[in-house]
Amino acid sequence: MAITRSTTKPVVSGSDDNDGAAYFDALIIGAGISGINAAYRIQTDGPAEMTYAILEGRDSLGGTWDLFRYPGIRSDSDMFTFGFPWNPWTRKEMLASGPLIKNYMAESAQSQGIDHHILYRHRVISANWSSVRQNWEFEVSVPDKEEPVTFRSRFVLLGTGYYDYEEPLKTLIPGIENFKGKIIHPQFWPKDYDYTDKEVVVIGSGATAVTIVPSMADRARRVTMLQRSPSYVFSLWSNGLLTSLLFAILPKAVANYLHRVIWLWRSFLTTFLCRKFPALAKAVVKHLTIKQLPPDIKWDPNFKPRYNPWEQRFCACADGDFFAALRSGKADVVTGQIRTVTETTIELEDGQTLTPDVIVTATGLKLRFGGGIQFAVDGKPFKWSDKFAWRAAMLQDVPNLLFLTGYETTSWTLGADISSKLFVRILREMDKKGASVVVPRVKGKGMEERPMMSLSSTYLKNVREVLPRAGEGVWSPKANYFVDLARAKWGSLSTGLEFL
Repeated sequence: MAITRSTTKPVVSGSDDNDGAAYFDALIIGAGISGINAAYRIQTDGPAEMTYAILEGRDSLGGTWDLFRYPGIRSDSDMFTFGFPWNPWTRKEMLASGPLIKNYMAESAQSQGIDHHILYRHRVISANWSSVRQNWEFEVSVPDKEEPVTFRSRFVLLGTGYYDYEEPLKTLIPGIENFKGKIIHPQFWPKDYDYTDKEVVVIGSGATAVTIVPSMADRARRVTMLQRSPSYVFSLWSNGLLTSLLFAILPKAVANYLHRVIWLWRSFLTTFLCRKFPALAKAVVKHLTIKQLPPDIKWDPNFKPRYNPWEQRFCACADGDFFAALRSGKADVVTGQIRTVTETTIELEDGQTLTPDVIVTATGLKLRFGGGIQFAVDGKPFKWSDKFAWRAAMLQDVPNLLFLTGYETTSWTLGADISSKLFVRILREMDKKGASVVVPRVKGKGMEERPMMSLSSTYLKNVREVLPRAGEGVWSPKANYFVDLARAKWGSLSTGLEFL
């Protein structure tokens, strides 16, 4: 089985047991940043001649950065750690726009020939592990085929993220059905929508709202962020003295490496100090916030969260643009409970009335794990939330499956890359043992259960119902990049894993 790299599309040859099913050593589900990075690790660190393909349900790579098209869509982590370690982000933007990130991903995939392994508009419907065949069988919806096509692989890697692409988080907004103006959820932003000179109310206080407000303020008559309770908003500045100095005096490759390391430690130390000394962190953030606010917008109640720093994610503000929009008078913040929405207004509990032409419901994302694929082992379906996760990457009692997830408090790519490195290490161990199957097993009973994610954000409220369970030891969730990286490289592969 092989995929040629000489054409613009993958050319699949061969079959499993002559039944016409395309067979690969590994199938990666999703051509987002996790899937592309996993493909690179397989190519460079995996066994020689290992075959793989990436199945992507959409008609383009990019994942999140292809799906979201709302004004100002950008990363909420610094690009120096969010970017691929094997192709450093070299632009000056610290928080890059969605189109820039997608272009960067496409260029990265092309530079390694990964783009020739991607099968677009291939949506996986179901996946079943066969103990008899010792491989995964997938039913895949493909273009121009009325019936699903069968694929098989020895391994499956899930780069599907953890939220629902088809349906946003449903939040109760009293009377929203009465509104006669335009209602938009950022996940499904209408193409070429013109909001020039319109009164816009963005409901929400998370990263999406903080991004949309300054991006719409230049053309809208006014943009108001309506929040039930505030979040921490922190400005990140692109042009730092240390960065300029590094690239001025050091070779580019060395400067890129050191720059990435500096941001890794900066992220780690910031989170550690905020959680260790929450009162001090609050005071620092308050001081920096008040400095950037206009006189008519008060810190309390608009920027005084009810929780401690890093109990939820910080909202990153690119070069202070959110606060600049507030100072310009084109944007505003209102804190209060919605009593009801009428045909033309939003009525608040405190008596305030907003009169929007457009309501943007930036109220969060709906959790979904495994891309909505129906998974089974020997024909028996299972729920993700019933299983413990080994090294936050493999699923209890499920053979030859790896899922790629990131961190809550730092760049997603860092965690996904650790899982990919762990995968190729497991492959080498299987080769040494002459094993064809690896499956995590929980020994004994009574392990204390922990959530895979610890933040208190609204969209994570039902995390235990959707994501796999975490526990103790090798069943712990990802928490610290440096510790997790060391475990992926040198930690025990015998504890909790069964090689067959």
